[in-house]
Amino acid sequence: MPSPAPTATTNEPASPRRPPSLAARAAIATGFVLAGFLGLVGVTLSQANKERALSGLQERLQNDAIAYITNFDVNRYGKLLPPDTSPDPNFLRPGSGLYAVALGEHGYRWSSSSAIGLDFNFISPLEPGQSQFVGPIDTRMGRLYYYSYGVALDTAEKKSVRFTIMVAQTEDQLEGENAVYQRVVLIGLSILGVMLVVLQQLLLRWSLTPLRKVASDMSRVERGESAHLDSQYPLELTGLTERINAFIDNEREQRTRYRHTLADLAHSLKTPLAVIRSQLESATVEEPSRRSGVLDQVRRMDELVAYQLSRAATSGRQTFASAVPVAGHAEDLVQSLEKVYAAKNVLCEFDIDDDAVFYGEQGDLLELMGNLLENAFKWAGHRVLLVVKTQPSTGRQRPGLRLSVEDDGPGIAQEKIERVLQRGVRGDERVQGHGIGLSIVQDIVHAYNGELVVDRSPEFGGARFSVKLIPA
Repeated sequence: MPSPAPTATTNEPASPRRPPSLAARAAIATGFVLAGFLGLVGVTLSQANKERALSGLQERLQNDAIAYITNFDVNRYGKLLPPDTSPDPNFLRPGSGLYAVALGEHGYRWSSSSAIGLDFNFISPLEPGQSQFVGPIDTRMGRLYYYSYGVALDTAEKKSVRFTIMVAQTEDQLEGENAVYQRVVLIGLSILGVMLVVLQQLLLRWSLTPLRKVASDMSRVERGESAHLDSQYPLELTGLTERINAFIDNEREQRTRYRHTLADLAHSLKTPLAVIRSQLESATVEEPSRRSGVLDQVRRMDELVAYQLSRAATSGRQTFASAVPVAGHAEDLVQSLEKVYAAKNVLCEFDIDDDAVFYGEQGDLLELMGNLLENAFKWAGHRVLLVVKTQPSTGRQRPGLRLSVEDDGPGIAQEKIERVLQRGVRGDERVQGHGIGLSIVQDIVHAYNGELVVDRSPEFGGARFSVKLIPA
């Protein structure tokens, strides 16, 4: 038993990752810029608010200190009399975080109700008119900001009584105010950021509308629904769309000129070949073998010309091909073949989708179906079936096409399929023909990146030729 042939494995490189779309690029870039800008704005606003809050705290503590100073008094003995009122109720509530302390001469010390029993030894006396704002500092009461001011009060005896007033506040009250402000700023900037992103997406969508219009028009051209990009485009895209239209026209002109040249070549070659054959067949040649050999060579030349012209005339898969309806052309072909093979009384059945179209040259479609149908009529007993179905293709603008022709003839043995598809080989040498029809079919299928499968018809028992065309 022969060992199976080794299979070749190829390490194909992974397909490159598709770059993000223009909209995605703009959205990502704008998102980063917007996040950086709004973040910088948030930090700046927070820092400005912190400085403003600190300045406001200093001003508030200074006002409280002045209010206490105006409530201090000196008796005629030169003794300080404590204030009987408070500028803020929090000075009266223990542990409120707002404290007032006064230090005077000869060990004098006064504290607000909120500061009773607390340690304020870090306070140092100041000279009259001297002030300072300090903080935050670490104390047993927590981190504090305090304002102190040196005062000198004159008595009736023209004596001066000096003392220092200190008003303090804990840091957590200031930080609490800053946290509330930062939260409000964060929420506000987040809402603003979302609104700007939505607005940017709307503007971007409006700005990219012309590009989407170009893509849509290109799809219509590929599907054969339009001959050109015929919409009105902005000035920046006009040069591009005009060049695309010029490319489409140039491609079609070259294809037409190529086919006309091939047609002219066919007429030029076939006429002298026909004359030579006619003269050889009508002339009397003494050497029959030589005459037969020349006729064979002329016949081979004729077959070769027919094959090469049919092969060269095949346009192949095109990006901007028109959509050719299949049903009407199939009916015309079958009617012609029924007349040619009227003696066999062949019945041809159809199963064709109404929307089945061929994206390519009409001549290629006629050559493809004509050769397959003619082959089926030639070998069929009495029945032929033509099936044409549309196959949706994921990720492609055009649908695919599946075409099959079946007959109830003798069929083709599996080991003979490859040989029958070769150029110049006929399934039965007794049957008239050039043996190039199936080879032309195979060339057309390959030109359109399709697939040809030959097997046995499950319904009729004869041969079945199945063609699958993949869209561009």
